[in-house]
Amino acid sequence: MLEICNLCKRFGAFEAVGNVSLNVPDGAFLVLLGPSGCGKTTLLRMLAGLELPSEGQIVFDGETVSDGDRSWAVDPAKRNSGLVFQSYALWPHMSVRGNVEWPLKVMKMPKIERAARINEVLNLLEISQLADRYPNEISGGQQQRVAIARTIAPKPSVLLFDEPLSNLDAKLRVEMRTELMRLHRATGATTVYVTHDQIEAMTMATHVAVMNHGKVQQFGTPADLINAPETAFVATFVGTPPNNMIPVVKNGSGYKVGGRAMQLSPPSDDCLAMYRAEKISVSETESAMTLPMELVETSAIAGRTMVTGLRDGLRLTAIVDSTPPVRIGDTVQFSLPPEPDCWFSRTGERLG
Repeated sequence: MLEICNLCKRFGAFEAVGNVSLNVPDGAFLVLLGPSGCGKTTLLRMLAGLELPSEGQIVFDGETVSDGDRSWAVDPAKRNSGLVFQSYALWPHMSVRGNVEWPLKVMKMPKIERAARINEVLNLLEISQLADRYPNEISGGQQQRVAIARTIAPKPSVLLFDEPLSNLDAKLRVEMRTELMRLHRATGATTVYVTHDQIEAMTMATHVAVMNHGKVQQFGTPADLINAPETAFVATFVGTPPNNMIPVVKNGSGYKVGGRAMQLSPPSDDCLAMYRAEKISVSETESAMTLPMELVETSAIAGRTMVTGLRDGLRLTAIVDSTPPVRIGDTVQFSLPPEPDCWFSRTGERLG
């Protein structure tokens, strides 16, 4: 349904998006995930037609809608796509019904059909009781529903969301995630959703593109990213808590792990060992495979305890059944398993 081919976007000498290629199947829920400034919103704006690519092409359902090599693009209004902004962008002088009706008027839908479609989407978003109110008379969560209703009313084949839940409180964000997934199933539209929140990505997406510095680090299902991260960035950005990455360097005939001599067999003399948090244990007893760390944080998570330690800039997190009788600031031993879950080069590529 959606093809992105060697897409680049430059602002002067700065490359915001660099050589991105993705093939997104029809009806997928794609999340563009990454930290602030990674290029995900710029990529979304190119999909929406608000930015012209510097290079590369965007194809919707077999039709090229942007071609950076020829400096040509289809008008945003003619792409059969809809964009939901982070700020809602509702017309303040129009009622809820008027906001939803506006794009249908623009496309010259007959009045009787407009009324039926408005009622349909207001019922779908469960806001029919708000039809005669104005944006300043409803809550932020209700305004977001109106913005979504307005976007889906013309039945676009591609839905684009630019961090639509970031202005909502934590409880409402969870509720709206459920509503967006229900909406996705109901409409069947191919959806592209931008967020920096990896919990949103992992719970909502059928496919995730993890971005950093304008490039896609990995594209796959949420399970792919969790079970088989392809780069150190993905391994430490995705997951709750994220994976631990520990430097391993050659030390005479052996190796130092996090600055301490240990018996390991790394694939190179200078690399990174990844340990999942649930594989690490915490105790007061030192052994050949422990790292002494300052206890900096503990918190309950799903009936277990997340323990975080810090030492010389190295931060480790473990998920344990119980913590030793120590206090924040005390030294505890983080015990590593005999072998890491996987290895990465110092530049971030997965080894082996």
